[in-house]
Amino acid sequence: MIWLPLIGLAIGFQIYWLPGLSLPSSVAAYLSLATLAGLDSIFGGIRAGIEGKFHDDIFFSGFLVNTLLAAALAYLGDQIGVDLFLAAVVALGGRIFLNLSLIRRYLLTETRLRWRREG
Repeated sequence: MIWLPLIGLAIGFQIYWLPGLSLPSSVAAYLSLATLAGLDSIFGGIRAGIEGKFHDDIFFSGFLVNTLLAAALAYLGDQIGVDLFLAAVVALGGRIFLNLSLIRRYLLTETRLRWRREG
């Protein structure tokens, strides 16, 4: 099931590149934060798949809840005058970089082990 997050990422890029798609600037901050939360879930799903811990129900619920919560926090921050958007970007960005570093480390380790077995 590791392919499920990758398929979601590919679909997201396809939607992004649709010609003629424009959104009002008032929702840009919320949509960008929701996208960042979605990417966090996708990379977390890829990491879970690599570790053999992927469950599609956890992935789907986490994707939906994280995305909605991130957008809701940004909206709430705008309403009360606190920049929660920036805090969410820092937290989600940190998680994305952590997941990417673990994915990279796994792939490099597997490649190194494969070279040793073949050589």
